[in-house]
Amino acid sequence: MAKRLTYVVFVLPVVFSVIFGSVVMVDILQDPGRELNLLQIGSIGEISPNESIKIIGLKQQYSISEPVQIQVIVDDLSFSCGDLYVTIYTSGKENAITQSGYFKQCFDDNNQFLPNKERFSEIVDTPGQYELVVDMLDKNQKNSITTSEKFTVK
Repeated sequence: MAKRLTYVVFVLPVVFSVIFGSVVMVDILQDPGRELNLLQIGSIGEISPNESIKIIGLKQQYSISEPVQIQVIVDDLSFSCGDLYVTIYTSGKENAITQSGYFKQCFDDNNQFLPNKERFSEIVDTPGQYELVVDMLDKNQKNSITTSEKFTVK
């Protein structure tokens, strides 16, 4: 009796979980446009420069009291509206020093600089090497473009 109870309590739920998970995964992967890409998992966190987005106004070196001020130009019309995030990391991306989000940013021929009607401006008061990362998400929050540049504070 104890063997049957052990089987029902411990083994049977594991078997049902595996079967249910497999059925759900098969159903999801049959949808058009869905794929299982395990090779992408290794590239999370890596940023490759993107020609569709450019950082404007970043100097190579700043003094402690000088603000880091930049604007962004996006050349991809699929990102004509979306959310813009600007983050400053310590060298090696160990810690985010600051992050600013600019929501519902749109550009056109007359207004091509982002963020609209303002400028990213932050003072980094600790000497060292930093990396500024800019991310733009499209208005549906499905696609993004990213670029980054390094600078030094002395």
